[in-house]
Amino acid sequence: MKDAPFTTTNKPILIIAGASGLVGSSCLDIAFNEHALEHIFTLSRKPLAPESLSAANGKLTQLIDAELNIKHWENSNSRPTLGIIALGTTIKQAGSKQGLEKIDFELVCHVAQQMKLLGVERLAVVSSYGAHPRSRSHYLRCKGRMEETIRQIGFSHVTFVRPGPLVGNRTITRPDEVLLQNFMKVGKYLLFGRLRNIVPISAEAVARSMLYSLFDTDSKHVTVLDSIAMRHMLEKYR
Repeated sequence: MKDAPFTTTNKPILIIAGASGLVGSSCLDIAFNEHALEHIFTLSRKPLAPESLSAANGKLTQLIDAELNIKHWENSNSRPTLGIIALGTTIKQAGSKQGLEKIDFELVCHVAQQMKLLGVERLAVVSSYGAHPRSRSHYLRCKGRMEETIRQIGFSHVTFVRPGPLVGNRTITRPDEVLLQNFMKVGKYLLFGRLRNIVPISAEAVARSMLYSLFDTDSKHVTVLDSIAMRHMLEKYR
């Protein structure tokens, strides 16, 4: 645990796993300015960069563990009821298909199970456009199996966001995303219908959609948001 205990109110508490990544850091930035939240916990392997915490204003507690385990909980801290998981990798970063599976499937499901045991009732998870447990793509198959498993954990509500290529400042550049982003500067005007899901979407838009879904009490037990649905949601709340 890092940072001091806090005084609770009736406002909900949020926990974010993956707050140092592209979408997760956007979630954290937005959450700092969300007055409807009482407090934010982050679960990470190492402390977050100081520059990402400038707007925390005493609203943050960091949980640090190399395996993303929640080993100890201060009795003085109320438990979170809202959760966000923004964890993921690529085969290149993971080194193998097995390495990718350990993160995108096993680790994400492990963190989701821990959040459920901690008290989280409503969860939002980053998946991918095209995710399916029987996809020919190993990456999309891992995402689909992850979704299938988390559906069974017992949350009162789960949102899976399935963005296409993401726009934002990654700490590690993904060449395939950069190439598609450059092509889509012109090509996006030629796409219609479901094909518009492959038009790059900003990490901030994905993050806002996840946070909005956590507060949407009219939503179904499981909600799946592709890029088109996320853009429609943001228009609704604008």
